[in-house]
Amino acid sequence: MNERVAEIYSLLIAISDSRLLVPRTCVAEVIGYQLPTQVPGTPAWYLGLINWNGRQVPLVSFEGACGQPLPPSSTRSRIVLFHALGGRLDGGVFAMLAQGFPQLVRVSSDMVRPDLAYARTERSPVLCRVRMLKDSPLIPDLERLESMIADETSVKRG
Repeated sequence: MNERVAEIYSLLIAISDSRLLVPRTCVAEVIGYQLPTQVPGTPAWYLGLINWNGRQVPLVSFEGACGQPLPPSSTRSRIVLFHALGGRLDGGVFAMLAQGFPQLVRVSSDMVRPDLAYARTERSPVLCRVRMLKDSPLIPDLERLESMIADETSVKRG
């Protein structure tokens, strides 16, 4: 019997010391870096607001949201805009700082295995780490990250 291996177009997004693996359909757009407008009273990982298509969109540092030091921006930095699927953010989009242009990859079940040595913390925006060829990207918990952003946004409005 011939079995077809389902492939998912995904993006590998460079962060400081690792990469994130996300389905391509989660990403609205990748744009060049722009300096965000800071929002007083937010945590350091909440970098501020950027203008995208006439809307103010929250920009975050994934590393910072994981409790790691914030990476500096550089000429290679990009902003990845994600569809907010949890329905908690006005405008339905949030942005994340990346350390380079994301790489398009095709992912299938025969090339990805869970990394059982990775220990996830309860409040971390990481679902797991996977082993994939010669790489070990993190799978971000985008709903958790959206929730973290929404909680900070509602505090500033309330």
